[in-house]
Amino acid sequence: MSKIIRIISIVIVVGLGILVWNGFYVLPEGYQVVKTQFGRPVGRPIVDAGLKFKLPWQDITFFDKKIQVWDGDPNQIPTRDKTYIFLDVTARWRIVDALKFMQAVGTMTRAQSVLDDIIDGTVRDMVNKNNLVEIIRSSDWSPDTVVNKDAAAEPVKVGRDRISAMVHQAASEITPQYGIELVDVMFKRVNYIEKVRLKVYERMISERKRIAAEKRSKGEGEKAEILGRVSHELKKILSTADRKSQEIRGRADAEAAGIYAAAYNRDPEFYDFMKSLEAYGKAVKGNTRLVISSDRGFYRYLRDYRPGKTPRP
Repeated sequence: MSKIIRIISIVIVVGLGILVWNGFYVLPEGYQVVKTQFGRPVGRPIVDAGLKFKLPWQDITFFDKKIQVWDGDPNQIPTRDKTYIFLDVTARWRIVDALKFMQAVGTMTRAQSVLDDIIDGTVRDMVNKNNLVEIIRSSDWSPDTVVNKDAAAEPVKVGRDRISAMVHQAASEITPQYGIELVDVMFKRVNYIEKVRLKVYERMISERKRIAAEKRSKGEGEKAEILGRVSHELKKILSTADRKSQEIRGRADAEAAGIYAAAYNRDPEFYDFMKSLEAYGKAVKGNTRLVISSDRGFYRYLRDYRPGKTPRP
């Protein structure tokens, strides 16, 4: 009898040990747990970290509470104005209802696939409804920030940031049924397809050449205007200087004539003598020979010249 009691006690102790060993678990920070019993969920998800208890025949499944990143593959999408672009989109999401997530999705890999369908489809719908300019420009874009105002004639009605917000809002209405909260959606990169990209580059080059020609023409015009002003000012200065020089020369000639007249009136014969000497000095230089008649007036001071003797007037 005592052996039976001992065996029963051992069985009870072992059972309690197994119960204790399988009945407690630790829920770390940043995770949540769904308990299942024979494959069926039991109760609501447990989200508070700490030491938790479960029945030995119950299983637990951990799910991450942290924000996850979704990166889609770049897709070729046509815009409303029939321009094909490559659009690279990213999003952030997290599990807010682990029970719904386990029942509707199950795994993180499956969640990424579900988000592919939801976000890619929503992005495609929004891009199809808007022109290219709405995808490549933000809502705060203004023509005042563009150097060439003519190239920016088409205004922005929505803008890339608002379209991404609209994608987020539309997709957020679908994800809760999967226990997922979509935090945000962003356009990482917008690029043209090769054929369109070449046309855009050609248009950009042509536009830059046109702007350069316009600037060059404007510069040539300003250059001609500046040169015209310089030429006008130069002619004006030269004309004024010439007029002043003529006035000064006239006054000098008048003063010289006055001096000459005064000198002549004081001693006409001496004045004639000095003027004749000046004429001799200009006419006779170096090996100059004069052939003149002796009765000429020009010769009268040379005719009676003797060394050491003053010529007779």
